[in-house]
Amino acid sequence: MSSFAELRRMMVDCQLRTYDVTDRAVLAAADTVPREAFLPGELSHLAYLDRQEPLPGTSRALPAPMVTARMIQVLDLQPGEEALEYGGGSGYGAALMAAMGAKATLLEPDEAALALARTAFDQPGVPAAELLAKLPEHRQFDAVLVSGACETQPESLFRHVRQGGRLIVVEGVGRAARVMLYRKAGESLSGRPVFDAAAPLLQEFRKAEVFAL
Repeated sequence: MSSFAELRRMMVDCQLRTYDVTDRAVLAAADTVPREAFLPGELSHLAYLDRQEPLPGTSRALPAPMVTARMIQVLDLQPGEEALEYGGGSGYGAALMAAMGAKATLLEPDEAALALARTAFDQPGVPAAELLAKLPEHRQFDAVLVSGACETQPESLFRHVRQGGRLIVVEGVGRAARVMLYRKAGESLSGRPVFDAAAPLLQEFRKAEVFAL
């Protein structure tokens, strides 16, 4: 059986590079951060498969590694920037951004998922990040990674984007899903589609159900 280090290298070479992830800092982080730490021990053997993995006992799933990596690449994250991952479950995206030299924070309202994150960030080789269930209203970041799909715009997160900052998110589900990059200028954010991708649906950003009589 291959070691996790070998599986990590295969993930980088066969999944990320073939999905147009070319940024050296992103690839180096993915080759360093032990993704297996972000799944419960009995599921660690699934960490490097090319798919999203549900996190047992939570409302979250660990997004596919190539989607997380490419979204971070589009953010064009710079060392020293303050970066937020929202809805990341156990926090793999936050760990990648921390490995790239960002001051990373995970905001995860799902208590069970946040508990998994605390366990993950205690593991060897996982860089430090701030783990929170709630953010102060005034906290703002240079880059925000929304690690899940939203059927509605994540407007509650827009106020946490600093002037000149970026927010990236998967909007829509199924074949209609696409990654949107938003930039903040003045009081508004302008967005543009960057690539198509699927991600775990975030329940808090679902469309309200409409019942027809």
